[in-house]
Amino acid sequence: MLVLIAAHAAVAAVLPALAPRAGRAVWWVAALVPLATLVWAAALAPSVLDGDTPVEHFGWAPSLDLEVFLRLDALSLLMTGVISGVGAAVLVYGARYTSEGHGRESALLLAFAGVMLGLVTADNLLVLYVFWELTTVVSFLLIAGRGRTREHREAAQQALVVTTGGGLAMLLGFVMLGEAAGTYRISELVADPPDGGYVPAALVLVLVGVFTKSAQFPLHGWLPAAMVAPTTVSAYLHAAAMVKAGVYLTARLAPGFADTEPWRPLVLTVGLLSLVVGAWRALWESDLKRVLAYGTISELGLLIALFGYGTRNSALAGEVMLLAHATFKASLFLITGLVEHHTGTREIGRLSGLGRRRPVLLTLAALAAASMAGLPPLAGYLGHEAYLDTFWNAARHGPGAGEEWVLAALVAGSALTATYAVRYLWGAFAGRPGTEPTPQEDPGDRALGMAVPIAALVAATLGLGVWYSGTEALTEPYAALLPSPQEPYHLALWHGLSPALLLSAAALAAGLLLYRLRPALSAVRDRSPRAPDAQGSYRQAVRGLDGAAAWLTRRTQVGSLPVYLTVLLATVLLVPGAALLLRDVPLPAPPLWNSAVQVPLAAVVLITALALATARHRLAAALLAGAVGYGVAGLFLVQGAPDLALTQFLIETLTLVVIVLVLRGLPAELGVRTGSRRVRRLRLAVATAAGALVAVLALAVSTVRREPAVSEFYTDHVEEAGAHNVVNAIIVDFRALDTLGEIAVLLVTAIGVGALIGVLGGRAATIRARPPAADRYEPTARWALPHEQWLPEARELPAHDRSLLLEILARLLFPSVLVLSLYLLYSGHLRPGGGFAGGLVAGQAFTLRYLVGGRADSAFAVPLDPRLVAGGGLALAAAAGLAPLAFGGEPLGGALVSVTLPVLGHLEATTTLVFDTGVYLLVTGVCLKLLSAVGPAQETPEEAAGKSGGTPDTPATATGSRA
Repeated sequence: MLVLIAAHAAVAAVLPALAPRAGRAVWWVAALVPLATLVWAAALAPSVLDGDTPVEHFGWAPSLDLEVFLRLDALSLLMTGVISGVGAAVLVYGARYTSEGHGRESALLLAFAGVMLGLVTADNLLVLYVFWELTTVVSFLLIAGRGRTREHREAAQQALVVTTGGGLAMLLGFVMLGEAAGTYRISELVADPPDGGYVPAALVLVLVGVFTKSAQFPLHGWLPAAMVAPTTVSAYLHAAAMVKAGVYLTARLAPGFADTEPWRPLVLTVGLLSLVVGAWRALWESDLKRVLAYGTISELGLLIALFGYGTRNSALAGEVMLLAHATFKASLFLITGLVEHHTGTREIGRLSGLGRRRPVLLTLAALAAASMAGLPPLAGYLGHEAYLDTFWNAARHGPGAGEEWVLAALVAGSALTATYAVRYLWGAFAGRPGTEPTPQEDPGDRALGMAVPIAALVAATLGLGVWYSGTEALTEPYAALLPSPQEPYHLALWHGLSPALLLSAAALAAGLLLYRLRPALSAVRDRSPRAPDAQGSYRQAVRGLDGAAAWLTRRTQVGSLPVYLTVLLATVLLVPGAALLLRDVPLPAPPLWNSAVQVPLAAVVLITALALATARHRLAAALLAGAVGYGVAGLFLVQGAPDLALTQFLIETLTLVVIVLVLRGLPAELGVRTGSRRVRRLRLAVATAAGALVAVLALAVSTVRREPAVSEFYTDHVEEAGAHNVVNAIIVDFRALDTLGEIAVLLVTAIGVGALIGVLGGRAATIRARPPAADRYEPTARWALPHEQWLPEARELPAHDRSLLLEILARLLFPSVLVLSLYLLYSGHLRPGGGFAGGLVAGQAFTLRYLVGGRADSAFAVPLDPRLVAGGGLALAAAAGLAPLAFGGEPLGGALVSVTLPVLGHLEATTTLVFDTGVYLLVTGVCLKLLSAVGPAQETPEEAAGKSGGTPDTPATATGSRA
């Protein structure tokens, strides 16, 4: 299972790169993956249906009970078949349907198939939630496309907001259920469900997530809006896969919680309301896709009601209807895409006479619609018979329990379903008297390529109905897990003249009659008061939220950094400070110093910090802040933390350089003091109290430790990581997940800085617009610089900004500093250093190159792109973390490698060096990105000559400046 999920992700990752050469063929490549998954599921089906449940497990953080369990049982097998089968058909269809963006669209659809496979096989609530939200993210990307239109973007945003909001409620419910049960394993939770306490509230929260994902009333508005997406997306996500996630979760939890209040009343009420109202709304839509969208809402409500009812017969009917719906609704969406492909429209009012010219397409549509309406011998008929028989018997044997109303709603929903099925067929294919046939194109082979997967899905809905014994063999194992208060129902095409058959025939006749009476119903509908519109309600809610946010922002965001800092520090004083005062925590009397060297270092820190508080010049403040950092680094070194001290020294140096580069575009003075004397005294008091609180907290924390220090574990096991440097072993081995998250945040921050500087790029133009050199410098005698350039980029600098001595030093020191950075990288497991320190040293080398030569990317034959360096580092670190999975290990694990080489002798290394190399590259790339972002671009002599009309050698062209 894990291999298949990874295969979906891996192939999806390479499809965009293959698309420029392979073109439409990438869709065929993508289709092979779900097709292989379908074959795998078919091979395992006999054993799984006999009761075998393969389980795959690996521990992510076992000490925190964060473990990944994947489990294939009868229900997961059923959903896997739906996801893979429909997914393969849609991907084959997309090869002919999609005209552009083959790589992106096929990759996202394939990635979605992998995410859905993970969702239906997850046996852990938190893992299921991760896949649940990934479906939302991929759906957003597919609906929005590449920002096609505003309508696409708004529909994608609505789907994201609604389903994510429901998902967050569901996550809270998951946590409550997991804590109440003492386990997050879904199989264990269902086998021994908790009761009482806050379990009912947890179930309500979970069902909120179900209703939003499966577009149930009144949270359904996002699904019709999403019909702006391409047909491939609607057929797969919004008919067969994503919207089925809520149905699947209902079916998964029903065996354990169907009898727990308020589960059954809630799922029946919401599901049956969606069944009837969704079918009613489908009658009045003029867009074929929106007709199918409201029909999908209706049928999803039916499925949730059937699975949520929680009996053997209702679950059997739900499984059959799930299979039928996936096949007939996906095929109808694909048929709609082909209709639009032929005619250029989906509007019923503009379509006429298509059935005569496309008889094969009409036949396929008629079979799919017949299955939707419940006609034999199709799969939809089996499902209709099963649920009508179930609730007819439930109403007879359980009067007063509400089953009569459930049966009435099911019959009404079936009748309305038949009505909009006829409306779809008539609207898409019928000829209208007095209306010219709709002009059509002749797509040739493209239409055939699109019709083949449609025919496969229609054949599936026919085969599931005709081969009802095989359908029952596939659906019976899950249904058998639920209680059976009635005689077990068995699938068949003929049960005699049963009440279910009569109810089905009555619903069909009522549906046809409703279609004939539709004009009269339309007149009554127009005169009736309109019910609240879900889409309008959503827009009003969004506008209200925006207004509330603006109101709150105007009153809290006053635009003053001192005010914000005062509020934050005051909060820190009041919350943890008050807790510390209320508790009797003994504070030890620490020695004033452990080493005499600490005294001058502490004095430097204190004096420079006081001077920094009174500094009025920006450059002086920057230098004093750096001095504070250097003093603290010295204290680290004295305390026996050379790794920490080295990193602190390097960061302070790089930060100082970046600050100085930024200061070139700012006024020299910090500006006048703000606030009255009383306000300044308040700020001084808050700052002093906050500093004192931090000192007291540090002392208090050192006295309350009762458990053994975690450092003992690291020192005892450091050799198992192949290291002697405990700090580096912690970073790349013991706490590698933390490091991966930190470098990802670092990369995002660098991207944000670059984007912000890009937005404020006008400031760089202001820096560049300096007076010519002749006006800035007094005439002086200057030695002529040699024609040979020590740095290749120096030729781009004006003559007055060059220094031959610094060029020589930079040329000599640059490779040495890079070699030092590599030494720190690869020796970090044995002595102070590592990827962070090595990357910072490499950043210092490029900084030196930039300060002397004006550019940091010309040090090699091929210019370095900071984005590629940083992104490649993150990718390498992530790949190194996932690589152990391929060898049966745990993520981010390491292994010792021992080799004997002819000249070098015996060498030992650890595979975590690859992870550390990724850290090194990312830190180096971030340094390059910061240099390119905050350093003002230099105007070359050629550019200046083009502006002034002179030559590159004239002094007047030198308009750049150097720091």
